[in-house]
Amino acid sequence: MSLQLDQVARLPDASVLPQDGRHAALAALLLSLAAVVLLYHPTFWSMVELWSRSQTFAHGFLIVPISCWLAWRQRARLAALAPQPSRQGLLLLGALGLAWLLADAANVPVVEQYAATGMLPACVLAILGWPAVRLLAFPLAYLFLAVPFGEVFLDPLIDFTAAFTVTALQWSGVPVFRDGSNFSLPTGNWSVVEACSGLRYLIAALALGALFAHVNCHSTRRRLAVMAAALLVPIFANGVRAYLIVMLGHLSDMRLAVGVDHLIYGWLFFGLVALLLFWLAARWRELPPPRAVPPAQPIRLSATSAASPRAVVRAGIACLLLAAVWPALALASHRDDGPAATGSPTVLGLADPTGWHRLQDAVAAWQAPYAGAPARFAATYARRDGDGAPVGLQLHWYARQARDAELLTHQALPYGPRWMPLAQHVQDVNLAGGELAVRESVLAQGGERLLVWRVYRQGGFVTARPVLVKLLLAQAKLLGRRQDGADIIVFAAYDELAPPPRARLQAFLRAALPVIEQRLQELPHGP
Repeated sequence: MSLQLDQVARLPDASVLPQDGRHAALAALLLSLAAVVLLYHPTFWSMVELWSRSQTFAHGFLIVPISCWLAWRQRARLAALAPQPSRQGLLLLGALGLAWLLADAANVPVVEQYAATGMLPACVLAILGWPAVRLLAFPLAYLFLAVPFGEVFLDPLIDFTAAFTVTALQWSGVPVFRDGSNFSLPTGNWSVVEACSGLRYLIAALALGALFAHVNCHSTRRRLAVMAAALLVPIFANGVRAYLIVMLGHLSDMRLAVGVDHLIYGWLFFGLVALLLFWLAARWRELPPPRAVPPAQPIRLSATSAASPRAVVRAGIACLLLAAVWPALALASHRDDGPAATGSPTVLGLADPTGWHRLQDAVAAWQAPYAGAPARFAATYARRDGDGAPVGLQLHWYARQARDAELLTHQALPYGPRWMPLAQHVQDVNLAGGELAVRESVLAQGGERLLVWRVYRQGGFVTARPVLVKLLLAQAKLLGRRQDGADIIVFAAYDELAPPPRARLQAFLRAALPVIEQRLQELPHGP
């Protein structure tokens, strides 16, 4: 009997785990991951295309191999775990598939990419269970940094950089006049553009900071400290960089830091900042906590918690079926889509609103960019009694919507090449039929201002919320309902010293909206 107990005590942890179950789990997991990548390859390929054409997201090429390396480091501990398939993983996989389907129907690439990426950890949870997910938590989470996301922060970063630079110049005694992201000094004019926002430095610093914190720090407090430094230091360093470049140009009478050397100085400065950041982080490195050695005593290990090979195979098959159903539904929803309109846009006719008349020879101060070839209407109106300045109206109507030819499509220059947005928010407007929320934007060009009100009409529903437009479009495509959408824009020019002409736009919209609604109802809007 003592000999048998001694033999049990010397058994390693992994030896009590069924080899067949581990091999089946590994095969099922690899097959499921490969199936997700294959079934959703257009989504993953769109990520690779963004990595290749944008320096901001080029770090994505490194994220996947780094995640694989981090997971490989845990291979010994992972091999000792018993596979424990989880129904929660299947539920998560289904929820992510539904999110991907909605994003595909509404053409929201970033949500598609996050959902498809999230399916990979969901497969790990469904087949291997929570112990494996906890062990591989960081490598699985690190994959999400490969998704090209962050352009939503461009405007806040540009605004912060411009404000930081102007404030620093004022503290330095340099007279400066700011107009949005443009500012003027006695020696020349400067502008904070997308390349100056510091977004690419911020994203790269976050990716490196997260990796450094995971590998070299072991307490939660120090990891959070490193991550906070990786987030804040690039933002403030970018403001210092912009200030130093402007000062260099100002002190050299615009002979330095205004051409290619502008970028060179910026990269050199950020290289020094990155070195300083990681030098400081290296001082916070921690040795892994010593592991207590348990006393030698006979402990009988049990494999009752390990799933049978048959259960693991069933979990793998469930993952395959759940992953495959959503692309099939997406294919069915796109099968009835008509071809996107191409060529010259159709010109719509529209009756004059009551109390307003169309100025035939007027040239619009601004043309809103649009995608594809929608039916269009554009005109400038004035009051019949001659009171007040003109008001512009632009209408874009899509009978059917497809990628790159729909109501809401990403535009590199959403307000055109000349106009720059100063402020944007949702404004409630009191009309005859009640209150209507509009998206208000203030655009600037020198001393001229443009007040723009915008609403969307998707499937007969009028809203100022782009997210709601996308959800309505996804619902229409998946249920075979009407997809027609219209972009209704009214705007008026005014001087920067004058108050915004909101009352004028309100009066025109009150008169024009019923006419627009009647005209849109006359247009075909079949499923």
